[in-house]
Order: sequence, then structure tokens, then C-alpha cells
Amino acid sequence: MGAVLEQAAVMRALRNSLFALFVIAASHAAQREPLELIATIPMPHVRGRIDHMAFDAKHHRLFIAALGNDTLEVVDVQAGAERVAHSVTGFAEPQGVVYVAELDRLYVSNGRGDRVDVLDGTSLKPLKRITDIADADNVRYDVAARKAYVGYGSGGLRVVDVAGSSSVADIRLAGHPESFQLEQSGDRIFVNVPATRHVAVVDRVQNRTIATWSVPDASANFPMALDENAHRLFVGTRQPPLMLVYNTDSGNVVGRYPIGADTDDIFSDAKRRRVYVVCGEGRIDVFRRENADRYLLESSIKTAAGARTGLFVPDEERLYVAAPATAGRPAHLLVYRISG
Repeated sequence: MGAVLEQAAVMRALRNSLFALFVIAASHAAQREPLELIATIPMPHVRGRIDHMAFDAKHHRLFIAALGNDTLEVVDVQAGAERVAHSVTGFAEPQGVVYVAELDRLYVSNGRGDRVDVLDGTSLKPLKRITDIADADNVRYDVAARKAYVGYGSGGLRVVDVAGSSSVADIRLAGHPESFQLEQSGDRIFVNVPATRHVAVVDRVQNRTIATWSVPDASANFPMALDENAHRLFVGTRQPPLMLVYNTDSGNVVGRYPIGADTDDIFSDAKRRRVYVVCGEGRIDVFRRENADRYLLESSIKTAAGARTGLFVPDEERLYVAAPATAGRPAHLLVYRISG
């Protein structure tokens, strides 16, 4: 009888140990998930393609260029109060948007309108139009210099003085620019030029291209992100779907990683040593940096068909992804909390 009881006790201990291991493993798996969907904000009146975004930290507002809808969507992303607060009309294919906090102004590029609209950040009323910017596209802001850069036309960056809301210079490129990134501790701008399958390196003091880096064995290089501290540039291509990693000291490609199809935004999370790739096929690919030249796919997070643009807001620990309207579902904004 004693032997039977002892054996039963051993079996109970074994079951308890296995259960504990299962709980620990499940807990670790949950902790490893890098993105948690915490809100879905409907945008039922938005039709067509959705392009890029900007963030107002003070008022917890997200600005979305609803290109196909010819509107600027202003979304309240305050926790517990997430909703579309305003839909601003009067645009012509809005593609890029920048919010300049110190002036409380919005700069919205219009592709079909060949202009940049300047709006008061509080009233959202137009203040000025900067014209003669054909196919105005992506916009970036240089905080130190108080200049905005607008990608446009068959090959150029327009330099805009934000204080005066006026054009001050043009930088010529070999083709229409897509995503581009500004160094904060240097004077370079890295620019995707898909038509010529290269990355243009621009000196923003001299306002000219000083180098071009090829996009090897790939094309349609649209999105881009920069990890300046690690000296790495991330370029997304669509043909084939890849994330290319460049060494920004040498210009060499040091990594090639398969990603989901139809990417239009990439974001670097230097704090967590991650890269988020937003893919229009309906997923976010999350890569973790093992070392400067090695990245591992940490997770692929399901989103929605056509959801290829977004915005990573590091201080808020949020990743926002816009999903356009489809036959089965209206447009909506997905809000992810960053974990890990």
C-alpha cells in the first residue's frame, strides 16, 4: 500500500511540474508578443487609399492623410476616448502631413493639388498655400533648422521655411522621391528613388546629392526607416518583398530579409532594438536586432487587407495602422501597444 501511495504522490508531483512548466511557457509566449491591439477606431466615411500620418503629443491627436477621400482625418487617441474628432475637407489627394508643435501648424502635401496647405493646428483652418510643388508627397521636418522638406515631381525635394511658410530651395533628384529620412546628428537625408532603384544621399547644407546607393536585386523601394545610433538604414522593397539593411557609414547592404507584400511604412524602435514593417497584405512583420548585421523575425501580427501605412510614436509606446475600406468592412484605425 505504501508503494502505491508513493507512486501516486510521484505522479501528482510530475503532473504539477508539467502544469507549472506549461504555465511558464504560456506566460513567456505572451510576454514575447511585441504588439497588443488595444483599440479599433472606426472611420466609416473614409473611402479609398489612406496615406501617411503625423502626431500631436500635447493634445493626443493623430492626423491621417486620407488620400482617396480628399480629407484630413483628425483622430483623438486619448485612452478611453478614441474617436475621429474632425474630418477636414478641401484637399486634393493629401499624401503627407507634418505637425509643427512650436508653431501649432499643420503642413499637408497635396499630390493632385501640386501644393502644400498650411493649417492652424487649433482651428484647423487654412492659413496659406505653398504652390508650384507638382505631385507633393512625403513631408519631413528638421526641428533644429525649422525647415520642412517635401518630396515632389519627377525628382526633387522642396525646402520650406516653416516660420514664413515659404519655399527657400530645391534639391534635384534623379526621380520622384518616396520615403526619406533626416539625420538628427548629421546633415544627410537618405531618399528612396524607386525609378532609378537607388537611395540618394543628400547633403542638406549644400542642398545636393553627394552619393547614390544601389538597391541590389530588388525594385520598388518605397518605405524607409533610420536607426541613427546603430548606423543602419532600413529600406522596404516590393519586388520582391524584402527589408534591406544598409550600413550608413559605407552605404553597403549588410542584410536582406523577406517581408510581407505591399509594404509602405517601416519604423525603427531603437529602444527595443526592433523594426516594424507595415505590409499591405495584412500583417506587421516585427524584427529584433541581434547585432548590427543580424535581425531575426520576432513575430508577424495580423492586421487587415490593404493596411500598409502607419505611424510609430515612441513616447506613447504606440503603433497606429490605417486599414482602408473593403467590401466587407469600413475603414478603421488599429491601435497597438508596444510591449517588451
